[in-house]
Amino acid sequence: MRKAKIERKTKETSIKLELNLDGSGRYSISTSIPFLDHMLSLMSKHGLFDLRLRAKGDIGIDDHHTVEDIGIVLGKAIKQALGNMKGISRYGQASVPMDETLASVSLDVSGRPYLVYNINFPKKAKIKDFDPDLIEDFLQAFVSNSSITLHVNVMYGRNIHHMIEAVFKGLGRALREAVSIDKRIKGIPTTKGLI
Repeated sequence: MRKAKIERKTKETSIKLELNLDGSGRYSISTSIPFLDHMLSLMSKHGLFDLRLRAKGDIGIDDHHTVEDIGIVLGKAIKQALGNMKGISRYGQASVPMDETLASVSLDVSGRPYLVYNINFPKKAKIKDFDPDLIEDFLQAFVSNSSITLHVNVMYGRNIHHMIEAVFKGLGRALREAVSIDKRIKGIPTTKGLI
């Protein structure tokens, strides 16, 4: 089974995460940041990953530490669950509409962490108390710790919630495609011999 269980505790956050890449989209998520809970639930559901996540952080100061540290832990969990990466499809892509918004997410389980992030929010606003700029910090932490190359492009949109939701649904679907096992692939999918 391609699973991971990670705990991370710092002076700013305490996070426990369990992940099953070969799940059915079941999730139990509590981060004390309701909008982030919603986005991670969508990613899990559309990625068909089973995800259990408990996080506490210094959100009385700011959501930044908690959001970024969850990205770190999720990235480490993906990398751990993939193990030797034998037989994975490696690449994944999803274009996801959410009402007036269209997002494209493309990724490569490459061993080379890189983030291309093209989202131009139409106005500087928060979603309740959540700062949308933290999404880039979350994704940067995620790619740095999963060693995934990730391209996120929102072509257009008006509603900030819809824009971010399309990205997380797309991330789930692209990850599902990339980490899926293809029985035709022998070994790891690279001519280098190592990812």
